[in-house]
Amino acid sequence: MDYRDSAEEAEFRTRLRTWLADNAGRFPTSGDEYWARQGEWHQALYGAGFFGLSWPERFGGHDLPAVYDVILDEELAKAGAPPRPSLGYLLHGLCRHGSVELQERFLPGMIDGTQRWCQGFSEPGAGSDLASLRTAAVREGDEYVINGHKIWTSYSDIADWCLLLARTDADVPRHRGISAFIVPMDTPGIEQRPLKMISGITTEFGQVTFDDVRVPARNLVGEPGDGWAMAMTVVGHEREPSTLGYVARYAKTVQSLVARSDEPSDELAVAAVETEMLRLHVRRRLSEQLDGISHTSEGSLDKLLMTWTEQTVGHAALSVTGTSDPELLSSYLYSRAQSVMGGTSQIQKNIIASRLLGLGV
Repeated sequence: MDYRDSAEEAEFRTRLRTWLADNAGRFPTSGDEYWARQGEWHQALYGAGFFGLSWPERFGGHDLPAVYDVILDEELAKAGAPPRPSLGYLLHGLCRHGSVELQERFLPGMIDGTQRWCQGFSEPGAGSDLASLRTAAVREGDEYVINGHKIWTSYSDIADWCLLLARTDADVPRHRGISAFIVPMDTPGIEQRPLKMISGITTEFGQVTFDDVRVPARNLVGEPGDGWAMAMTVVGHEREPSTLGYVARYAKTVQSLVARSDEPSDELAVAAVETEMLRLHVRRRLSEQLDGISHTSEGSLDKLLMTWTEQTVGHAALSVTGTSDPELLSSYLYSRAQSVMGGTSQIQKNIIASRLLGLGV
């Protein structure tokens, strides 16, 4: 395999490095300040021509091959810059399931960062078992009235819009009774409360309640009952490590730990091996993307490998620095959530067993 840059890719990488040298240090990379200024970072990247690289040009993207996103993620990690804001999974959901009207209305603001988004999927009683959600949407004339409770909603404190799942039909099999809506977060009846993480962060996640929230029927994504298909598109892309941009950061952390360690531990050696494994796996996924191969259930395999690697790197950091480095300790504590968020590791294994290996069929 030849992973060297083409002439065009090399020129892009050089231009990006030059821009990052002048701009990366202006933005925080962790803690509540990072989350508070993520929108500013998003708009800075977009304004310089470095965001929405592989997204449709008609909505403000650049229509470049996905390899440019990988170059961006690599260079952001090398420069010690904040990661690329993760929105691709929402864009894929709207591009595949939303009407042309909804796409033209919402995707430009999503891509250029002028409108912030959150994802209203999980509920206190419906996390990995998402189909058991209870938030309800009842049609009344030209509106839907929504009541329910969402939790672990990223960016809910600053979001302008929420891509929401709600049950519109309780009399059909549960997967078929779910619909998707685009909900303005300033609508009367919406209350957002922050959730404090074990790492100390208070602004990444929130819980959101909907009390007789009225949403125009034109904000329905697809048809009534199409919500589950849209959710699977979103979740499938959410679980792809190549779109999350973490691999280069794991490698940089491991290299930093090696430099700080007098005698590398077994934990650090395993972290180095798993990081390289994930890097090669993501390269293979990228090659398949460039060949036009799309993945659905394979996203569970990607998510599982990413979880293992992040938690292994976190353990390695703990073995080298203990609790003396606040940023590495925060990263370790955050890594513990990876086996729960985005679908638990147990759920991912069930999907791999049933849909990829054909077990239990």
